[in-house]
Amino acid sequence: ADSIKPPYKCFDLLLMLHEEDTVPKGTCQTMCPAQELRDREAQNRLHHFEMLPGTEKDRRPKGDPSRAVKEYSRPAAGKDSTKPSDLRPPPVLLKTVNYLINDIAAVYTFVFDRLRAVKQDMIIQRMSGLDCVVILERTVRFLIYASYRLCGEPLRLYDPRINDIHLQEYLSWLLDCYMTKTGPHPNQEEFQSLSLLYNLGSARTMQHTMQLPLRLRSTPNIKLALFINQAFLERNPVRLLRLAQKLNFLQTCALHRHLMTCRQDLLLVYSHGYSSRNCRFPLDRLAKLLFLDASLTAQLCRSCGVEVNKDNQVVFSKAAFTEPGQGTLHCKLYHSIGLIVTLGDNRPTSCSQGRNFQGG
Repeated sequence: ADSIKPPYKCFDLLLMLHEEDTVPKGTCQTMCPAQELRDREAQNRLHHFEMLPGTEKDRRPKGDPSRAVKEYSRPAAGKDSTKPSDLRPPPVLLKTVNYLINDIAAVYTFVFDRLRAVKQDMIIQRMSGLDCVVILERTVRFLIYASYRLCGEPLRLYDPRINDIHLQEYLSWLLDCYMTKTGPHPNQEEFQSLSLLYNLGSARTMQHTMQLPLRLRSTPNIKLALFINQAFLERNPVRLLRLAQKLNFLQTCALHRHLMTCRQDLLLVYSHGYSSRNCRFPLDRLAKLLFLDASLTAQLCRSCGVEVNKDNQVVFSKAAFTEPGQGTLHCKLYHSIGLIVTLGDNRPTSCSQGRNFQGG
């Protein structure tokens, strides 16, 4: 889908500041402004990560200035969002993002809210240049990872649509920063390829990629992403899945939301190509084409109306193939990589994070 928006289109705060003669410059040297910390402490609105150790069980826990992080608040009439003492300058914002992603990354709802507050401070101060790029890169990595790891969780804990909206905004802003030639940008190849993989099939993203300098389009990551995008547009799921095995971890996270559709498309193509009463297709061979184990392959086949007999042979029939009903296929079951992130209620999931979001 053509979902990347023009940079800043969604940032209403910029419109509020457009006519001002001067741009506010933050003076707050802590991750959370002192007044906000006092207010939230008095209102008993501290997250347990922000509580002073030893006071967590008190009737009114105390805030820890070294761990509290400014929370997101919607712009409201009569509320001054531009007070320098409430705004964090670029070095403090970068420190905040590093803290959230390196130390607290496993609790999505907390990190997501605090990253929104970081973005708000960046917009009010009209941040640009290398400081802006570093913050955006680390945020994009986190949100792409979250889109993979929390896929399929209940909406009250993780909303993929909201995550996607914010991820697209960050990506658009980041790619625009690359175009301002304030570089060098050593990670541009990585994020141009992530954008293409995440927005597979998007004409706008493809157009943006083809307008890049030839030296950048010819780099390994972008060339691979372009090949995968071509296979997607040509409806060649076998080639797409084979090429996907060359992706690194984060690239796989970016692509994963398209893989279920791709695997269903492969079954549809084979249901037409091998539709014969006497034709039998080995389940283990199909599993290799889908890059799934045999049991998941059989489960996917049955969800699409494709018969798997007792001899582990697939019986394709174009008449029998059906699109799975909404909600009947759980994408997470078909993930080949398992990691750890907990949700807002600190309910743990499996394995280990395995990714440094600071990147290169």
